Amino acid sequence: MSTRPPDALLSLRNLSVGYDVPLISGITMDVYPGEIISIAGASGIGKTTLLRSIAGLVAPMEGSVALNVPPRGGLGYIPQKLGLIRHASVYHNVWLGARAGAKVPLERNHRVVAAISQMGLPEKTDEPVRRLSGGQQKRVATARTLAQQPKIILADEFLSELDQDNIDVVIDAMLAYVKTSGCAVILVEHNIERATQLSSRTFVVNDGMLIENNTSGGEEE
Repeated sequence: MSTRPPDALLSLRNLSVGYDVPLISGITMDVYPGEIISIAGASGIGKTTLLRSIAGLVAPMEGSVALNVPPRGGLGYIPQKLGLIRHASVYHNVWLGARAGAKVPLERNHRVVAAISQMGLPEKTDEPVRRLSGGQQKRVATARTLAQQPKIILADEFLSELDQDNIDVVIDAMLAYVKTSGCAVILVEHNIERATQLSSRTFVVNDGMLIENNTSGGEEE
């Protein structure tokens, strides 16, 4: 049976993730409100599998994942391939996030409009996602998660292949949400310098182990 500190949003205990063989082993970690945790390392070494295991999409090979979030909409996930409905409008895609987190239709609409505005996309509200640029699509995926208002956000390379303007929009919105909500963020980020600048704690996958990098600086005041 796993043990979880009462104020932790997520506790991992001796977690091993992988498929036929473990990719990352022996992960023990507690994640608290307001933390931004980055996981860095080369491609193909288990970072995405770890996020998918936390999200309940892949069964751990060993160990446990204990979540302390509401069952409805408490966990938000921005996958690497975004998971958008390309033929549907920006509004509908973001509404799906709001639906996961809010029961009342008026509240859902308010969340959708606010999240789209935060991402600087109000003029694209009725556009099909397939007509948007790659950077705009990542902003839609971020808006969908913010409209959900989860307590934990898992973000898989959600800043990759973005120009600096798009990065600034996404980071500013994410940091503002963390500050106002106490949400925790766990992000996979290949850029170790950016990871350390953004995060409260940064971990690097090395030789199948998750090792904390003590140079993380977090958000500057």
